Amino acid sequence: MSEDSAGMWSRLAGAARSGELYLDNQEVAFACAKACDQRLKELQDLAVLTQDAQNVAGFGDFKMADDLVRKFSKQATGDDNSVDKVVLEHIETVKNMREVMAISFKRITGQDIENATQFANTTEQVR
Repeated sequence: MSEDSAGMWSRLAGAARSGELYLDNQEVAFACAKACDQRLKELQDLAVLTQDAQNVAGFGDFKMADDLVRKFSKQATGDDNSVDKVVLEHIETVKNMREVMAISFKRITGQDIENATQFANTTEQVR
């Protein structure tokens, strides 16, 4: 996801919070929010795995090995384009997407999407 996408969804979430923007279809808003929940879980699991990428070792004990360790460590963390920062940016973007959907759902139905999700999960378990 590019910085432009992250910024755009941040602005859209702000517009939704201020009442300037909402999606006018409750089924679509609910389905999108549910998809955002799933994507957030996947990204949060991935964020945990990115910590493993920060443990760079095993290249040997020569100068080129040290250079490789520095290079791969920088790709893992500490840089604007490092894996951990990119995953965190994606998480924030999906949270903003979900917020737009949740606000839209509440505006249309008058009900919090969390309550609707709990109800939908309960009904699925009964079937």
